[in-house]
Amino acid sequence: MLYVEDRNVKQPEPDLEACAREPIHIPGAIQPHGALLVLHPQDMTVVQASANAADFFGTDVATQAPAPVRLVQVLPDIAAWYASEAPEFQTPVGEGDLHLTAHRSGGMIVLEMERSPIQPLQDLFSRLRGFVEVLSHRDDSGSLEATATFIHELTGFDRVLVYRFDPDWNGRVVAEWGNGHLPSYLDLRFPAGDIPVQARALYAANRVRIISDIDYRPVPIEPAVAPGTTAPLDLSGAQLRSVSPLHLEYMRNMGTAASMSVSIMVDGALWGLVACHSAKPHSVPVTIRDACDFVVQSLGMRIAAQSHGEEAASRVALSQISARLLSAMTSEESWLDGLVSRPDDLLAQVDAKGAAIVTSDTYLSVGSTPSETDVRSIVSWLNGRDDEEIVSTPSLAADLAAAEAFAGSASGIIAIRISELFPNWLIWFRPEVISTVQWGGNPHKVVQEAGRIHPRKSFDAWREQVQLTAPAWSEAQLSAARDLRRAIVGIVLRKAEELAELSSELQRSNKELEAFSYSISHDLRAPFRHIVGFSQLLRERESGLDAKSQHYLQNISESAVSAGKLVDDLLAFSQLGRTAVTRKTVDMNKLVAEVVKSVTYSAEGRDIIWEIADLPVAWGDATLLRQVWFNLVENSVKYTRPRSPAIISISGRVQDGGTVYTVTDNGVGFDMAYAGKLFGVFQRLQRTEDFEGTGIGLALVRRIIDRHNGDITATGEVDKGSSFVFALPNQEKKGRSLV
Repeated sequence: MLYVEDRNVKQPEPDLEACAREPIHIPGAIQPHGALLVLHPQDMTVVQASANAADFFGTDVATQAPAPVRLVQVLPDIAAWYASEAPEFQTPVGEGDLHLTAHRSGGMIVLEMERSPIQPLQDLFSRLRGFVEVLSHRDDSGSLEATATFIHELTGFDRVLVYRFDPDWNGRVVAEWGNGHLPSYLDLRFPAGDIPVQARALYAANRVRIISDIDYRPVPIEPAVAPGTTAPLDLSGAQLRSVSPLHLEYMRNMGTAASMSVSIMVDGALWGLVACHSAKPHSVPVTIRDACDFVVQSLGMRIAAQSHGEEAASRVALSQISARLLSAMTSEESWLDGLVSRPDDLLAQVDAKGAAIVTSDTYLSVGSTPSETDVRSIVSWLNGRDDEEIVSTPSLAADLAAAEAFAGSASGIIAIRISELFPNWLIWFRPEVISTVQWGGNPHKVVQEAGRIHPRKSFDAWREQVQLTAPAWSEAQLSAARDLRRAIVGIVLRKAEELAELSSELQRSNKELEAFSYSISHDLRAPFRHIVGFSQLLRERESGLDAKSQHYLQNISESAVSAGKLVDDLLAFSQLGRTAVTRKTVDMNKLVAEVVKSVTYSAEGRDIIWEIADLPVAWGDATLLRQVWFNLVENSVKYTRPRSPAIISISGRVQDGGTVYTVTDNGVGFDMAYAGKLFGVFQRLQRTEDFEGTGIGLALVRRIIDRHNGDITATGEVDKGSSFVFALPNQEKKGRSLV
């Protein structure tokens, strides 16, 4: 059943307040599918034990006594691990199927013993290799779906969800695999109260948690408080930890009898969960749980790499806009005139639809804005706040009731104070975007009985209409707004003698950006080098691997090398903005000849007809323009691969104000409906499996042409080829040439 409500959405209050206060890390009990011992690290005597320890250790276990005989052979290894910095220790015990896991808690050694069938490692390695290969070729949504499917294949759960947290800790199911035994929750949202704050802390500290049977009877830890202590044992790091009765009630309301979760960690923070559910009791061996953790953390690394790359590209693009605005402000007599002379850049600085500059005696606006009266009411509200340099909100009406009347043009704002002495503001606006949010049950309903708050019972889809809200501002956009404020205050409004200080600040910012780019390159290169290295070590160590396994390892290495190339290209793209452009007369015939010779060598054996006309000289940086020719010609060679013969034409002409050059081919072409994506970072119109590449080459070309104050356009037709045209101004011409 689907419930729909049309209302203005406010953040729901948590409906599990009792659970939010429960000390779930010290339950004093474990689940019965394993046993637990606490050992003193100095003499390895037993401090505490679960009541079922004898069932797993083969003998009665007494506290203040030596460890059970079954552990004698592994005690030296446990002691060596405890003296190291490794977070945990795992080992099989004896000849059976017992598996031991150790971690530290309060200075003690906590041992968990489970019966875990031995898994054939060769088969497991092969499956993991195959998953890594699949992950490297999927886009964002595809990688999430592939992970859900692979976790099901490893574990056999009836439903596997990939669950992502938003900034307010509400969760959304962004991918799902299911066999129909349990209802689908795909795209449903769940309020933050369903996973309270201390539960999220445990998810971050202990990535894997399993409940094999919802009807289990907790096994107490004896004694409840260890001698010489005053608090129960902290089980934050224990996978056997007994869970809250409220959580078990929540599972029953969902209709699940068993569950497992694996935390998705991105840059050390909890990004989301892979949540597995079964309609009947279901257990998963320790080795398979570890494999699931490896799979999910691999997904987390991919998410982090993609996020860092996109953020770096966004910051670089916004810094270019800032530079153009800065140039406009300093070239005009009035910085206000300079700022509004580039309205598109002013709005693009934070991706807004309108902007207004308000001073004591001036009012200027561009794009879609409220009336001047309404804007000045916003300024009055801003002036009444604390002395903040920047104010941002996606829902102005939540703080300023009068803003509901002009939500159509100003639901979201970023406002920067552009004077340190006067109440002058630059405000950007975004209009209201009405959307429908689909929750898994009513997030506002509180189930209460006899003074106790219960988990909600309904998970049927429940819809809310979100009003008076604009898309949230990204951190990169907020940073761009801060940068522009610093530019206005630092360059235009301060005294002339303060310009030296600004120069120092800009140098520091450039160094920070350079360090940021290097950090991305270094941090992302290391995991790929490790993948290549460990693949080689595994190939050398496992000499008996069959041909198919060897093929898997080779694919892993090649995928890692390809990812490393992507990192290198991204670094080159981000560094281009700080590369000096040294202009001089450039012999384009010579550059093209060098490039054609280079790409022809790599395309040896292909039938390519080159039609190269005499090219006029250009005015620019020869090194950067060679990169432009190389990327365009290499693209033509790549995308004419299905043609025999391939025909590639290169020509140029002189026009008023500069020179124009054209590269045309008879390759696979592209749909002009997607032409706007061609020059974006990570934008590809062809599948990676068909044509290799990182998706950065044309973005790099665009940036180089921009640095030369030129233009570049592209036209094409599917299966009929494409044509790229770029124009460069001559030495005397300033500003942009037009194609």
